[in-house]
Amino acid sequence: MIDATHDPTLRSWVESANRSDTDFPIQNLPFGRWRERGSTGPWRAAIAIGDQLLDLCGAGFIPSPDILDVLQLSASARQTLRHALSAALRQGSAEQAALAPHLRAISDVELGLPCDTRDYTDFYSGIHHAVTVGSLFRPDNPLLPNYKWVPIGYHGRASSLVPSGTAFHRPLGQVKPPHVDEPMLAPTRRLDYELELGIVIGPGNALGQRVAIDDAEAHVVGITLLNDWSARDIQGWEYQPLGPFLAKNFATTLSPWIVTLEALAPYRAAFTRPVGDPEPLPYLESFQNRREGALDIRLCVALTTPRMRADGLDDVIISQSNSQDAYWTIGQLVAHHTVNGCNLSPGDLLGTGTLSGPAPEQGGSLLELSHGGKKPLQLPNGETRTFLEDGDEVVLRARCERDGFRGIGFGECRGRVLASQP
Repeated sequence: MIDATHDPTLRSWVESANRSDTDFPIQNLPFGRWRERGSTGPWRAAIAIGDQLLDLCGAGFIPSPDILDVLQLSASARQTLRHALSAALRQGSAEQAALAPHLRAISDVELGLPCDTRDYTDFYSGIHHAVTVGSLFRPDNPLLPNYKWVPIGYHGRASSLVPSGTAFHRPLGQVKPPHVDEPMLAPTRRLDYELELGIVIGPGNALGQRVAIDDAEAHVVGITLLNDWSARDIQGWEYQPLGPFLAKNFATTLSPWIVTLEALAPYRAAFTRPVGDPEPLPYLESFQNRREGALDIRLCVALTTPRMRADGLDDVIISQSNSQDAYWTIGQLVAHHTVNGCNLSPGDLLGTGTLSGPAPEQGGSLLELSHGGKKPLQLPNGETRTFLEDGDEVVLRARCERDGFRGIGFGECRGRVLASQP
């Protein structure tokens, strides 16, 4: 899949795309949606290039403003579109004069969710998160017996997906502290973030039609950043026996850009299992998946508190990890999701689950970093956090780097906590 569009020497006539620190050089070209600030009109499909976006319909690359025109494309047709965009936006392109009027500064427009999502499934593929959290409750047996055999997941709530930059109120729910006999309705006191990637489905599959693992990625457009906000005290009381419910569905934040699998081709990595772990069942196993099923994406979580903002301080990185440490690949998640005949549709979203690293400081949630609230996280300005407080803002970022290729990024996934509503 690596081709001329990944050439690190390519430069764009959009000058901001040539800066070394941009997330969106010409080698990236992620898809998203925009509209005028203050508008209630329909969203329009675009690609990001430097600090600009290109309206795809206005520029003549798709027949309508609807992002579905992109999501429904086959992998080969999407590759053709990528080649056309790369050729049109590179230095010396004869199309510069025609396309320039269809550029807009990203900072001047409203960015929304990258697509409309009908169904959302959240997996649990971060094994280091699963082990650390499991150790808090089952020190002698942190992983349940099925973890290394089946990609664990639950169906989330698509209606509460929100775009980056959206603030949300601290949720209410039933909680039962250990020192009381009966539960109570109260605002969560253990509000947390979860560092995840979102897998955006492109062409779907018919009901009853399984997707083979070697065909699975043909059904995926690309990857976003995803913050699966979690109310740990609500979750602890409600999750048995059926799993997460109100602790998870009050807000889930998505970044605005879908970084395509085509753009991510240089950052593929071999998928391996630790020695002694069981081999995946045949429907989750293939040579292709072992050779290049993993993705080398560097992830980080940053935090700002109200006091930090009042003092003019920048956000502080509190955790870093890599998606390569996930226990299950994109292909395995799609193959498992459809093995029973479940039908996926364009725009459906699969969350990876929290992507923590193996070291204690690489936890993808405060639950891990604070050891379940027992060891407060120390911030550089002297503040501490066990869980999120009102006014805290969490920012997820991600970037891919590899020698011989141009680095690409994902933009930001940003959300701020507001006080609970009365």
